[in-house]
Amino acid sequence: MSKLKVALIFGGRSGEHEVSRNSAYTVAQSLKQNYDVFPMGIAKGGQWYGPIPIAEIPTFTPEKFSEYKVTVLPHPAANGTIYSLPNLKPLTKAEVFFPVLHGTFGEDGTIQGLFELAQVPYVGAGVLASSAGMDKVIMKNLFAQAGLPQVPFLSFLRQEIEKNSQAILEKIETNLGYPCFVKPANLGSSVGISKVSNREQLKTALFTAARYDRKIIIEKGVEAREFEISVLGNNEPLVSLPGEIVPGNEFYDYHAKYINDNSTLYIPARLEDEQIKEMQKLALKAFKAIDCSGLSRVDFFITKDTQEILVNEINTLPGFTSISMYPKLWEYSGIPLEELTSRLVRLALDHFKEKNKNVTSYEL
Repeated sequence: MSKLKVALIFGGRSGEHEVSRNSAYTVAQSLKQNYDVFPMGIAKGGQWYGPIPIAEIPTFTPEKFSEYKVTVLPHPAANGTIYSLPNLKPLTKAEVFFPVLHGTFGEDGTIQGLFELAQVPYVGAGVLASSAGMDKVIMKNLFAQAGLPQVPFLSFLRQEIEKNSQAILEKIETNLGYPCFVKPANLGSSVGISKVSNREQLKTALFTAARYDRKIIIEKGVEAREFEISVLGNNEPLVSLPGEIVPGNEFYDYHAKYINDNSTLYIPARLEDEQIKEMQKLALKAFKAIDCSGLSRVDFFITKDTQEILVNEINTLPGFTSISMYPKLWEYSGIPLEELTSRLVRLALDHFKEKNKNVTSYEL
């Protein structure tokens, strides 16, 4: 019996390109026993290449594979076919697409839109949940509407910062104070994030974040412990036990997540049973608030003074590197990596089948 063909997509036009390669390598290794994996790397310029040998995923560069350009057509008649370029010769046919893309043009609903137009099954959240989960401002507004507890925040456009930074600095100081966190609204893996304690740092941080996005979010700093919960499923999602992160750096930034091995992870988290239950309940509520499917990781704070549980954010395509919390939490909760990625493939097929029940023409 032939194995189901899974097109694994990684890299991408994002500041998280390198993280994506490491995540994809882990996922490919876990899938290769049970599936026929066809890895495709997206260069930082947007060109697709494949197939990429699994061993070369972490070091993928387009220069190595200039003769392996490929594409996917946004048309149902293509039926999941991957074509070679420039002659558009059919190369192979994928039955499921597995994006392991973090950040812009991968986690933000854009590639999900391509899959929807092509009418192919794909792993993870759909267009709406992906785009809402990627944009921290939209996400937090939806969380607020769902009644989820959060830290106070403000947001500004890059153009506003460039035109009137003085007024914005004063507004942030009046409404949030110091310390506060400055972030690009549409990026993950802590890229472009700064913790600031005075006006000079704040001004620098705003322009740093504005390098990565046209929309900037500023959050009030709280003295808190940091936790994460993994979610898995479609209409009836499961939640893992929570894990706690004690950052090796001042906060859990890009280097602490992916480069320096100096942060401490506690799995399971050191929490009372009631705190665990409440956090799990809020994780499911956050998942449903943006209409997520497949997988997500929900991040939390517990304030050190009041012990209040606050939802920080949701990640619809969390990291799958060897040190990432999403797979580690499921492993502790009883789902090893190989089973986890297989479940994600099955969930993609189930979700596709469910969506195909929709009638696309009006009938009396």
